Amino acid sequence: MEEERYKHLNKYLKEKFGERTLKICIDGGFTCPNRDNTLSTGGCIFCSEKGSGELIVSSNGLTSVEKIKNQVINYFNSYRSKRANKFIAYFQNFSNTYDSIQNLKSKYDAALIDKRIVGLEIATRPDCIDEEICNLLETYKKDYYVCVELGLQTSNDKTGILINRGYLSSQFTEAVKLLNSHNIDVVTHIMVGLPKETFEDIKNTVKFINQHNIQGLKIHSTYIVKNTTLADMYFNDQYEPISFDCYMKCLTYIITHISSDVVIHRISADSPKDLLIAPKWNLHKKWVLNGLDKILKEEDLWQGKEFKQNRSIGTSFFDYFNYSPT
Repeated sequence: MEEERYKHLNKYLKEKFGERTLKICIDGGFTCPNRDNTLSTGGCIFCSEKGSGELIVSSNGLTSVEKIKNQVINYFNSYRSKRANKFIAYFQNFSNTYDSIQNLKSKYDAALIDKRIVGLEIATRPDCIDEEICNLLETYKKDYYVCVELGLQTSNDKTGILINRGYLSSQFTEAVKLLNSHNIDVVTHIMVGLPKETFEDIKNTVKFINQHNIQGLKIHSTYIVKNTTLADMYFNDQYEPISFDCYMKCLTYIITHISSDVVIHRISADSPKDLLIAPKWNLHKKWVLNGLDKILKEEDLWQGKEFKQNRSIGTSFFDYFNYSPT
């Protein structure tokens, strides 16, 4: 069997827990300071009404805690639970540390109701991490693997303002330091193809991430779903989605320049078919997976091969790939 050319999450989890380990995606009933008028009401321009949790099925008419328990019970009563013996409770959509400590503990506990659950993974924002939250998360470490996902998307704060992110890259740095001090694993996100981003931005974001002690990385293409600001920009000819070839070249750059110690959690986002506007290639996850494997093999590349090299591109993201948005 040929050696893997980047550090796959599935293999990492199998080695860590001794067997195949899967995630249970959970809607914890959270919101976001970028939606509840603390910072804004619209959320990030690409974010849908469900906050990237479109594929989660929740139950109506129940309290948040009851809904969480119900989601876990339903998962274990479904065919999906037959595919593994160990699982990670994954609070996915919106900001899953944005609540009182009491409510956070009640919600997390509501998911940890089955002995097959071996981990707790929390997706959130850098500005929703503080010492008190880290102390709470640390209490779970004696019984579970604990991991926090922090959105970054880009290290360019100008792009951050454009996409209505609502926090600075310096806040990401502070959140990572705080989580590091509690020995809690950190996973972060890169989004490729954000409005007005250049190839230099991709390069700088990778360099920025490499300056932090993170354990995992999610790489996404930017896709457009219905009822978002990004969709409005698209229909008004203010944004053109990234092409498949362009994304693959950026993905190859990221993989070869990111530290080889970082676990690659995903290289393609799961967009909902009924909400996706563009690009349509985003529905074909296998294209990305197989395409990257082919490039890495044919060009004899691997994760971290260029980690210590800082090549200067010096051209725009679109010029570099001979691509002109309208």
